[in-house]
Amino acid sequence: MTSISTHVLDTSLGAPAAGIPVELAQQVAGEWKPLGASATDADGRCKDLPVPDLGAGTVLRLRFTTNGAFFPEVAIVFDVDPAQAHYHVPLLLNPFGYSVYRGS
Repeated sequence: MTSISTHVLDTSLGAPAAGIPVELAQQVAGEWKPLGASATDADGRCKDLPVPDLGAGTVLRLRFTTNGAFFPEVAIVFDVDPAQAHYHVPLLLNPFGYSVYRGS
């Protein structure tokens, strides 16, 4: 089964961003179906997002609620290959920008 994890780093402070709400959703027939939600821990990590059995061509979305920032919400949409055991998708956040990448 494929697993998903993420973490959020506040690059303006050079520190993890704790308490950021994170929602994981799957695109089904053009609509977003929520799969689960969590929040980043004291280390800025979110390791407990549930992922069901995924088929080929699955599209997932991580949505971060970043209240208080210029971007009140950051959504990351990505394709998932069920043959891959794990996806780690970090968010680097600062008051006026953000960056994402596929981690390991």
